[in-house]
Amino acid sequence: MSLLTMEQEEVRTGTATRELPPSMVERMTLILDLFGERDTWLTLEEIARTTGLPRSTAHRILDQLVRLEWLEHASFGYGLGRRSLGLGGGTADHAELRSAASPYLHDLLLRTGAVIHLGVLEGSRVHYLDKLGGRFAATVPSRVGGFAPAHCTGLGKAMLAWLEPEHVDVLVGDELRPRTAASISGLDALHGELARIRFRSGLALERGECFPEIACVAAAIRGPRGPIGAISIVAGAGTALERVAPLVVDATRRIAEDLFPDVDPQSRRLHVVD
Repeated sequence: MSLLTMEQEEVRTGTATRELPPSMVERMTLILDLFGERDTWLTLEEIARTTGLPRSTAHRILDQLVRLEWLEHASFGYGLGRRSLGLGGGTADHAELRSAASPYLHDLLLRTGAVIHLGVLEGSRVHYLDKLGGRFAATVPSRVGGFAPAHCTGLGKAMLAWLEPEHVDVLVGDELRPRTAASISGLDALHGELARIRFRSGLALERGECFPEIACVAAAIRGPRGPIGAISIVAGAGTALERVAPLVVDATRRIAEDLFPDVDPQSRRLHVVD
């Protein structure tokens, strides 16, 4: 049965009662208009019911919007994606995250003397929002505003660990190219690593996966609907970073509590099905 025939049948049987917009652009706009706030999340059923689009049509358009990163999809529904947030003031939201994280980043710098990163996940990459450090910082090839592959950085793996496996596949499945001999280069290996991160309560370790001489320990800053950023402590590849691991975990927990004071910490549990 063709898409047009399916739509006609749904209209005839009463599952779609309003006249459908004639063009794909209009239908996409009809869906995107539902996301009036950056924290709006809607299920497929809610979107189909509100727009009047047949469920099959809504699902097909949503798949395209997710693939093009206008929307993102999680177990609890659909929300604005990277492209939409970039057009709609994503920088301001990063400013809020940076402001909340700033005192904790400086505290980590004073307590460890290492390089400290704050980053967010944008598609298959980590976007560095802040970088603090002393003389060693010059030897770490990262920069504020720069990007790195999520699958081979502590920051990226810390955030990927709290996404659904299917979402991880969509984000990084086509980008799993090794940067070094230690890099993860397959989805099975990546999912195994993400499972280990969850087993360690969100602690991500990385040694030489992105740059041969660099190691880091990282943890995600988790909001009520998943990771909103991550912090890493970075040092030379031979540094025993495990001893400072509790500091980064504590910092991310405190930032989440500052940003979401009314959210039960238990609601930040993993949004995946293993």
